[in-house]
Amino acid sequence: MSIAENVARIREQIKQAAMAAGRDPSEIQLCAATKMNNADAVRQAIAAGVDLCGENRVQELTQKLSENAYAGAPVHFIGHLQTNKVRQVVGKVDLIQSVDRLKLLQAIQDEAQKQGIRQNILLQVNIGREDSKGGFYAEELLPLLENIGSFPNVFVCGLMAIPPICQNSGDNRKFFLEIYNLAVDITAKNSDNVSMATLSMGMSDDFADAVACGSTMIRVGTAIFGPRNYQ
Repeated sequence: MSIAENVARIREQIKQAAMAAGRDPSEIQLCAATKMNNADAVRQAIAAGVDLCGENRVQELTQKLSENAYAGAPVHFIGHLQTNKVRQVVGKVDLIQSVDRLKLLQAIQDEAQKQGIRQNILLQVNIGREDSKGGFYAEELLPLLENIGSFPNVFVCGLMAIPPICQNSGDNRKFFLEIYNLAVDITAKNSDNVSMATLSMGMSDDFADAVACGSTMIRVGTAIFGPRNYQ
């Protein structure tokens, strides 16, 4: 199937999942995870109607920006970000989804202050408490956000999570619901520089469950572009 056909199919699946959960499908944004796909494929996805693009690697982001690949859609950074590459990302993307540690948050603050901008971010939550993944633990979020005023050049737009790989459909719902409930608790605190409008959770294999549990943004790569060639 073509990229356009894949996007149309995913849109329909989003619609069905949202309606089954009593939600408005327009509340859910489709982020095309563009890792290892070239500028032409990115342009096809944008033409097919994805809401935004998400890039995992700084080198790819820089290359595709130089090729004007993201024209017509916002671009987010969704991969692991090293602190020494922050200057290549801050101010270049609409939102950094993968802020997974305090050191990175401080580096983004410092670079955004240097540029005289406010950078939108999401806080990545290690919801499965997996050693192989970055992210704040759930219990670390509220204390962190109580001091978010120390980072005036960032704005926390919500949360991002990558739950553990599950064998059975529906097994991840408990993790998605935990993220949703965290966002509700954070919203109740009414902190400065914080909104929980964006819950980025759900990928190619589990986005229907994520939508059912309150996701406002799903990140889809393989289901749009096909399997990646890692050779």
